[in-house]
Amino acid sequence: MTEIWHNPRCSKSRQTLALLEERGLTPTIRLYQQDAPTEAELCTVLGVLGIPAISLMRTGDALFKELGLTKDMDEDRLIAAMAGHPALIERPVVLHDGKVALGRPPESVLDLF
Repeated sequence: MTEIWHNPRCSKSRQTLALLEERGLTPTIRLYQQDAPTEAELCTVLGVLGIPAISLMRTGDALFKELGLTKDMDEDRLIAAMAGHPALIERPVVLHDGKVALGRPPESVLDLF
């Protein structure tokens, strides 16, 4: 199964979805801002990617600053912030057969297949 954490207003997310569809894939589209990933799901994604929470966050977003978040906060607090405010999650995230890729650039997700 292939799933994309998608934001239709984001050009990179749209490009990544189009790239998957051009390859004949029909991913499950998760509108993650309405259907936020849980802290456990975020931990799994971060573990598979092998990156710290801050690397999956939109640190330049005004919300990051409004919430008083900083780049050196502990993982649990950053993960909780993403679960509570999914707009902070960098997008898109593509999950496929236990593997995960961040679609930045969109072509990077092709390594999953």
